[in-house]
Amino acid sequence: MTATTKDVVAAEIAAEQAHVDRVYGELAKAAERIELVHAEGMARGQTDRQGTGDPREEELALLFERDALVFSATKRRATLQQQHEGLVFGRLDLEHDVPDPDGGTREVRYVGRLGVRDDDYEPLVVDWRAPAAAPFYRATPVDPQGVIRRRVLRCKGETVVGVEDDLMVTDPPEDVVVVGDGALMAALTRSRGAQMRDIVATIQQHQDQAIRAPARGVTEITGGPGTGKTVVALHRAAYLLYSDRRRFESGGVLVVGPSAAYTAYIERVLPSLGEDSVVLRSIGDVVAGMTGTRLDPPETATVKGSLRIRQLLARLSRLAIPDAPELLRLFVMGHAVRLERRHLDRARAQVLRHHHRNTAYDAAVQALAQIAWEQVQAPSGEKDEFLDRFADSGDVEIFMREWWRPLDPREMLLWLADEELVRSLGVVDRKEAELLARSYQEALRTGQWSVADAALVDDLHARIGAMVDLPSEERGFYEIEELDDASQYGVAALKVGPREPVTPTDDEDAPVRGVDPSASERISADPMTRLLSGRIGSAEEYAHVLVDEAQDLSPMQWRMLERRGRWASWTVVGDLAQASWSDLEEADKAREEAFGSTVRRSFHMDTNYRNAREIFDRAAEMIREHVPDADIPRAVRETGNEPVDTTVPAAETRAEVESAVQTLLEQVEGQVAVIAPAGWHDELRGVCGLDDRVLVIDPLSTKGLEYDATVVVDPDRIVGETSGGVRTLYVALTRAAHRLTVIRPTP
Repeated sequence: MTATTKDVVAAEIAAEQAHVDRVYGELAKAAERIELVHAEGMARGQTDRQGTGDPREEELALLFERDALVFSATKRRATLQQQHEGLVFGRLDLEHDVPDPDGGTREVRYVGRLGVRDDDYEPLVVDWRAPAAAPFYRATPVDPQGVIRRRVLRCKGETVVGVEDDLMVTDPPEDVVVVGDGALMAALTRSRGAQMRDIVATIQQHQDQAIRAPARGVTEITGGPGTGKTVVALHRAAYLLYSDRRRFESGGVLVVGPSAAYTAYIERVLPSLGEDSVVLRSIGDVVAGMTGTRLDPPETATVKGSLRIRQLLARLSRLAIPDAPELLRLFVMGHAVRLERRHLDRARAQVLRHHHRNTAYDAAVQALAQIAWEQVQAPSGEKDEFLDRFADSGDVEIFMREWWRPLDPREMLLWLADEELVRSLGVVDRKEAELLARSYQEALRTGQWSVADAALVDDLHARIGAMVDLPSEERGFYEIEELDDASQYGVAALKVGPREPVTPTDDEDAPVRGVDPSASERISADPMTRLLSGRIGSAEEYAHVLVDEAQDLSPMQWRMLERRGRWASWTVVGDLAQASWSDLEEADKAREEAFGSTVRRSFHMDTNYRNAREIFDRAAEMIREHVPDADIPRAVRETGNEPVDTTVPAAETRAEVESAVQTLLEQVEGQVAVIAPAGWHDELRGVCGLDDRVLVIDPLSTKGLEYDATVVVDPDRIVGETSGGVRTLYVALTRAAHRLTVIRPTP
């Protein structure tokens, strides 16, 4: 860059900085006004009235005003804090056919995360989702929409650090300066950080059409690796919330990604675009109350994900509770009653034909009472009294608390750790029964659910109903005297005698009296406690469901999402060439059932903005051999750096990985990911200590993610040991933006 060019760029940056400073000045004023509103709100409802009694009507009105003002101020304060970083990111120079009141035809319009106005209510920044901002995304040299120049502002905090321009006309006015080689390519060549960078400023026309498509029905966004599908879909979610806030904010938007690593990577994207009314979940924690992170072996995941597992779960849900009593004996109205296992099985089958298990306590008591009545020889006129006496019996209550206790669907799923029980259900073969039992034995050993388990728990929850509390046991009048000392129940005020003085202490780490300091540690260390912590809630329904990496979902996972999107519109993102689920036909059928008969529309992204052409050409060549009809996008960026492919003895793998990582750290500014199958992780974990920019990650967890550089370890093992095989390797090979190294261990 020549000195003259540097001066021009510096002058343009200074001009933009002046405007950005003005915007942040108005933002500071807004923050001051918010604090005044908050203070005014806190002052409302205060009264000088002394004494007790019900508040007057005017006092209640003041309390309501206080709460409303404080809530509004707090919400607005949070919004300003979230949007502070990089608030202004774009500028439009427009030419209008009709002069404005001042006689000019030129307009400068800034675009950002929030709309900001000055004291005269003149717009300083236009919200990116507003119609006035649409030309920033839709204007092209073919259809400029009145735009002369589109400028992208790169900011660090409140400081403008760079500008990049796109010219939309062939003959610009002489006073319009064009800086840079184009905003899109400049954004692409910058390093990726630990979180996905907001590329709202470089969304192209076809991407914007997908973002602003009608909300109704199913919008499918397809395309190969690096085509920006995820970012387009996330911007669409934010746009829908903006365009129809009443519907989507009240109904909710669910965003589902492939892994916990993915959700951590993008968790700030939607808030940074002006929205925080979105529920973000990985596919393993869609079910409220549980989180699945462990990855099952491919053959086990296949059994759990197929729809035929539903028959096994149906039979499981009708089983008796293991170790539950199998005999009930009592006297009712002088009649001896004996209910054996066959009677209990009959009653259970009868009740479960018409009721959810967890809400059928009374129905189960009545079913047992009816069977008991059939045993006794008594006049028919005594039947009603007999049934009532049976239901009120203390012996029956004690029995029911064991035989028909409420069941957590997670507890029921863990019954499958018994291989003999799995085989007795008769749905899977001997090998599959062994795989299922082994998976739940692993869960009991580690205290971790697998990703595939969430859909199974959800299915069982739908079958047996939500957990309920049993009827409370009645206490006799004589027990009241035992409350003379109620300290055991935490009611210190009822304790007889003087209270023990509490000695103040400044030691925050001092143990609380009466509490075992190691209790929480023991609880967290117990695998069963971790597996059953919390309570499974009913499936929340949403107004919109966004599914990323949809090609990976099993049929059972589609059914899980269907329960949450029965009345929803959908945005679905995927690429079949990257699928990790093998039976695509069964998954497609389950997906269509989830969508129903609503309208469908599709948008295809065909340009790879992420990978350097040298990297993507290598990955594309590999996938074409195995998936001839793969959707191969066009890579638009070249670096001149060919991928490095190295074969080393297995014993030298770690040393080779460390050497490759050290080299890449010198070549790129951002993250370096070592992508390796699980079997290598223990040996390679120490590589992370080389630099805080390095991480070791399994191939499936890289879905939807990108890094400056990657080291792909043992590609043959990735193919052999991961769901999707060669398709998963394709994912691993397309995560790098700038540099790729492949290391192949040999025996």
